[in-house]
Amino acid sequence: MGSENEPLSSQRQVSCTTCFNALWFCYSPMYQMQQYYRLGVLDNCSTKWSALVDCLILKTKKSSQIQEILDTHEKAKPHIWTFRTPEEASSHWKELFGHLDEME
Repeated sequence: MGSENEPLSSQRQVSCTTCFNALWFCYSPMYQMQQYYRLGVLDNCSTKWSALVDCLILKTKKSSQIQEILDTHEKAKPHIWTFRTPEEASSHWKELFGHLDEME
């Protein structure tokens, strides 16, 4: 019985619950006021709607297609860190904070 569950555990499960929860939260007064305070505009929640629709469309695909699509989306995401050579890092640092050296 354990061997039957192993292939399922290696595949990623698609759940639209998180997308629905994010959309629901987007329309809450607390979130909208937070967005207005931070950015000066209310959020129209279009990105949350898009994520929910994409998730629901993904649920209609075959499991092999789902894995392929999820892998493609994961590779397309930009990395959170920007890697620089020491020279690039030095010039970027001087560009941002070089004026502080002149003050001394």
